[in-house]
Amino acid sequence: MLRDILPKGALALSLMIDRSNARPGKERVCRGWIWDIKKYALHDGPGIRTIVFFKGCPLRCLWCCNPESQLSDPEFVWLKERCLACGKCIAACPHGAVLIDEFGWRQVDRNACDYCGLCAVRCPGEAMNLTGRLMDVDEVLREVAQDSAFYDRSGGGLTLSGGEPLAQEEFAMELLRRYKQGEFGASTVIETSGAVEWEAIALVLPHTDLFLYDIKHMDSESHRGFTGVGNGRILENARRLAEAGGRLVIRIPLIPGCNDTEENVRKTAEFVRQLPGVEQVDILPYHRLGEPKYPRLGRKYALTRTDSPSGDRTGYFRRLLESYGLRVGIGG
Repeated sequence: MLRDILPKGALALSLMIDRSNARPGKERVCRGWIWDIKKYALHDGPGIRTIVFFKGCPLRCLWCCNPESQLSDPEFVWLKERCLACGKCIAACPHGAVLIDEFGWRQVDRNACDYCGLCAVRCPGEAMNLTGRLMDVDEVLREVAQDSAFYDRSGGGLTLSGGEPLAQEEFAMELLRRYKQGEFGASTVIETSGAVEWEAIALVLPHTDLFLYDIKHMDSESHRGFTGVGNGRILENARRLAEAGGRLVIRIPLIPGCNDTEENVRKTAEFVRQLPGVEQVDILPYHRLGEPKYPRLGRKYALTRTDSPSGDRTGYFRRLLESYGLRVGIGG
């Protein structure tokens, strides 16, 4: 369950759960924290898709390309290239939470910030932005419906991504259920790390056509060092999901210096080939496209000296996985 995070500020009132939902005799509105909705996506499942990005994730992968998805709170993102250095964001903050560091970058003191949003409202260059909003199922489906014409023609549909959508399992389930029961009738996909309670997966399983399931490392202690948590629950959930009839595409992020060893890839192949529901394994070569996001959030990027794996090395691991009888793709 997503923990109860209710900002106190004036602008954030629009993000809060309407307390009238708790009145006797009134149906509760199911809402969740979303940080983006991407239209006309060509990856993350078959056909043309709409991807709903959930906020909040139990992992802290060193290579994460969407760091704004990690915390379940709303966050401020500062875009240096748009900043006019006018100081209006600093003057607008009633708590002195907007600061300038030694490099001239704007930082937000998260202990002092109450997410009132005044700094973003007063910023003339739209350099300060609040990411993360609380949406109900109807609001999300209205945006998803705008792509409905493409679903039938392409075999596409709705993908829930993150962050970790199964950290908000009730909202994810209701969104998938309503989508399947509505006029769309198109495919549903969940991207997941598997680092959740089994009950969260079981809740969405009847409404999910395909799981894009990450396996990042087969050694639990190494997994903990690179992501912050061990892999025991992840591997057990993969087994249970496959045995329960779930369709899976296993995704292996290939990160130089982290998991790109022959030993790890062989152990991954040995594990995956025992799962009855796996349709394909996708290798996801490391890239640094998310690196510029970190300073915008006031964070440091951990893999600044890591390069993408070469085509030859990626091809080698593809052939290695195929030697175990697995169907293998690159990217996806």
